[in-house]
Amino acid sequence: MTTLVDQFGRRIEYLRISVTDRCNFRCLYCMPHEGLEWLPKGDILSYEEIASIVGQLAPLGLRRVRITGGEPTIRPQLESLIAMLRAVPGIEDIALSTNGVKLEAMADTMRAAGLDRVNMSADSLRSERIAAIARRSIPFDPVRAAQAAQNAGLDPIKINVVVMRGINDDELEDFARLTMEHPWHVRFIELMPVGDLRSLTWEHVVPSDEIVGRLARIGALRPTGGPTRGNGPAKYHRFDGAPGTVGLITPMTHTYCETCNRVRLTADGRLRTCLFGDHAVNLRDPLRRGEDLGPLYVQALAEKPREHALLQMQVGGLRALSEVGG
Repeated sequence: MTTLVDQFGRRIEYLRISVTDRCNFRCLYCMPHEGLEWLPKGDILSYEEIASIVGQLAPLGLRRVRITGGEPTIRPQLESLIAMLRAVPGIEDIALSTNGVKLEAMADTMRAAGLDRVNMSADSLRSERIAAIARRSIPFDPVRAAQAAQNAGLDPIKINVVVMRGINDDELEDFARLTMEHPWHVRFIELMPVGDLRSLTWEHVVPSDEIVGRLARIGALRPTGGPTRGNGPAKYHRFDGAPGTVGLITPMTHTYCETCNRVRLTADGRLRTCLFGDHAVNLRDPLRRGEDLGPLYVQALAEKPREHALLQMQVGGLRALSEVGG
């Protein structure tokens, strides 16, 4: 089995695949309320093209893929892409990142197609606040959505909460209590104020150490290994006797670039080697010309940067996190 490493010795086996730049939400921290132009339809990779790229990269060490957006579930027949990826030799794990709005309706179908697990964004448990953060009035119950995913056999189920001071940080304890009742993994993510989203600033960032201190009010948290499956940088803790865990993802206060194992494929076929870096390689056009993508991929990994420059507010030209699926 081929294993590729970048110039800093990091093994790269994980690809995040954005299937659309569109979303049915306009979350405060992810997408501007207006002014973001959508990609032309002809620029966006077809499902067959995505599967072809994954098929060419799997022999080079790619083992895990995650389907992202925008919001991936608004692209029609997503289950057909999942089935195509499931059929690629060497792919061991297929995950989905979603806002959860369509999860109740789609969980069983996606599981049957070959989806292994799901990450769901949920920045509030209160319907009126969900609408305020998402800037869309779409009826949605995160707990019901997560339960539907569990009932479908998706595992592990991770719930991602972007913590924003003065906006939703008063729900930290409510989210943490979910892990006492369900075998779910609630991950608190430090806000990343980037691109056109500068209305959210450092003043809205709640550091992970403060989050842990506040959660201690409801019980002692002990470090744990966390979910048995996953690729992310979260550090996990567990309340005594809890079936689930609490995770912390800390892009602002404790960077984790030294263990980065991922690259990203944008909806229009650019391979980004760092979420907030400038480096990107066009795979779409060579693919459509029938060229071998292997050498391009190997060269891209050789140029993957050591770390991002987010703390210096350099975001690699991103206007919004929705452009690359986070």
